[in-house]
Amino acid sequence: MKTHWVHLANPTMVAEEAIKRIILIAKDAIAKRGRFRLVLAGGNTPKLAYQLLATQYKNFHYWEIFFGDERCLPIDHKDRNSRMASDAWLQYFDFLAIHPIPAELGAESAKIHYQTVIKTARPFDLVLLGLGDDGHTASLFPERNYHKEALVLAVDNAPKPPSQRVSLGLTALSNSYHVLFMVTGENKQTAIKQWQTGINIPASQVSALTDLTVLVDDKAWIDN
Repeated sequence: MKTHWVHLANPTMVAEEAIKRIILIAKDAIAKRGRFRLVLAGGNTPKLAYQLLATQYKNFHYWEIFFGDERCLPIDHKDRNSRMASDAWLQYFDFLAIHPIPAELGAESAKIHYQTVIKTARPFDLVLLGLGDDGHTASLFPERNYHKEALVLAVDNAPKPPSQRVSLGLTALSNSYHVLFMVTGENKQTAIKQWQTGINIPASQVSALTDLTVLVDDKAWIDN
């Protein structure tokens, strides 16, 4: 499947373009299926998108929220993806449902729980993802032998703290009508170059049922 690359000037424009696409996909999904199932990403650029969503759109009653990965930290820890999304957006509105990953239980227990949550939730309507400077996405890191068919993974010894995490696997991330990456910052240039030149990194292994788009700001962009 072809990856669509969209070059934008700065992180704000990446976030603004992202929410335009999120809202359009949401409206289409609700019209077709009566609900919108969205998988959230962590990171600064998604946070900006969530903050903009909170100010530019109000009707989330038919939105169902999932998470692509989570750090094994206490439930209210400031570094939890669920805490960031709640602070930036989720706490202010009513949703059809919000399904955080219970990573405070430990990676293995949280994995088992979340498998049951997403088993019947797929295909998702939209998966949001970021890109690490090492090419990782969600909590899938390079040079690891992840079970490709696993829906959810217990991640040990992550190269960035905390070492224990829970992540949707490639099969679950790719089982979505749309996948949207948001990539900003000069430190992402190497990963973008690896992706565009065919080097196998975790991000490049994600696919989508209909459309996969990467929004890239000027500092991260590589001219080929």
